[in-house]
Amino acid sequence: MTKLQVERISKVYKQKTALTTSSFEAEEGTCVVLCGGNGAGKSTMLQIIAGIIAPSSGKTSINGKEIQFDRDNYLAEIGFMPDDFHAQEMMTVEEFLSFYGTFRQVKKKRVAEVMGLVGLSEKKRDLVKSLSKGMRQRLLFGQSILAKPAILLLDEPTNGLDPYWVTRFVEILNEIKESGTIIVFSTHMMDVAAETGDVILFMKQGEIIQTIRNEGNVEETTMRLMKLHRQ
Repeated sequence: MTKLQVERISKVYKQKTALTTSSFEAEEGTCVVLCGGNGAGKSTMLQIIAGIIAPSSGKTSINGKEIQFDRDNYLAEIGFMPDDFHAQEMMTVEEFLSFYGTFRQVKKKRVAEVMGLVGLSEKKRDLVKSLSKGMRQRLLFGQSILAKPAILLLDEPTNGLDPYWVTRFVEILNEIKESGTIIVFSTHMMDVAAETGDVILFMKQGEIIQTIRNEGNVEETTMRLMKLHRQ
């Protein structure tokens, strides 16, 4: 059984604290949502787990494997979607996904499957630079799920999505969770957090100020999160 452990991680930049000492753990088939406004520390948390930046203290591990001692095997378990799009814009949609697929030995059939899943099959020969913001988000999401990772990390994945694709995203995410994947993602959309998260970590100014165990009442959980956001 896959298990992610985040143990007392923190991040300080030149005396500015981006993330205070924070811990949580998740087992397969669990979705953890990092919820809060801008500057809450959500992206910093995800980037530390993804191995993009190193923590100032603490550690993360996957089934006991720590990135500083077993980097390749640690990263092999992770699919990551950043919040900013930094990609070769002169690639086509199909080329973009195929390029990332080569790193994980993903077959062409899976690339085609993912394009269909994120609604980009008809755009497969379009250049990335021609895509709308929402399409680019769906393309990044597709990249992150190509290899069916054990742990899926998503940074503000619903940014730029229209209402239909927000709903579809929630459906896809719940399907992925049911397959056994651990999902950790950040959002400022309280209803999306309530619809997907088993555990919601509400963050403010780099600190987890409240941990909410979702009981399945979406409306009640959404209202609770909105009240926290307004405080």
